[in-house]
Amino acid sequence: MMDSKTESEIIARVLSGDRQAYALLVEKYKGPVFNLAYRMTGSYEDADDLTQETFIRAYQKLQQFDQNKKFFTWLYTIGINLIRNHLKKNARDISHLAAADSALKQQSQGNGRGEGDELSDDRMIRLEQVIRKLPVDLREAILLRFVQDLTFEEVAAVTGDSVSAVKMRIYRGLEKMKQMMEDTK
Repeated sequence: MMDSKTESEIIARVLSGDRQAYALLVEKYKGPVFNLAYRMTGSYEDADDLTQETFIRAYQKLQQFDQNKKFFTWLYTIGINLIRNHLKKNARDISHLAAADSALKQQSQGNGRGEGDELSDDRMIRLEQVIRKLPVDLREAILLRFVQDLTFEEVAAVTGDSVSAVKMRIYRGLEKMKQMMEDTK
């Protein structure tokens, strides 16, 4: 596991011209960045593109990174900004979700349910659908806190909001999710 001292050493190597060292940072964070992008966009292709763009931008701006801060927080901030811009540009996100919802409804109306595992799979699918239907600000706060497992302070650093604003967004997001889950029972 890479600690912050090792991370700082890797960043120093990259800044002194060792391009290969950057691959270590990419390897450590590509999974979490991709997961965040996928859960925000609902598209593997978009998530892959956004993940790649996040690492390209981070590499290009690495000299601006404040080494007194956490690298992953800075990286997530770049990723979140790219995701926000992508979602603003692409209204097709809504039609993509509608198509996925329609396909899942048709699938669930087919055969009767059997095993308990299938039911929990249904709940997971429904939960992911509900998360994707949240407004972007609530969705990103929920995903950063519970999927990416960031603290409230880290979510605030990534989003550029106060800790109290983050807590309120998460509370509102959870309440909205609860309501949507009850509406789809």
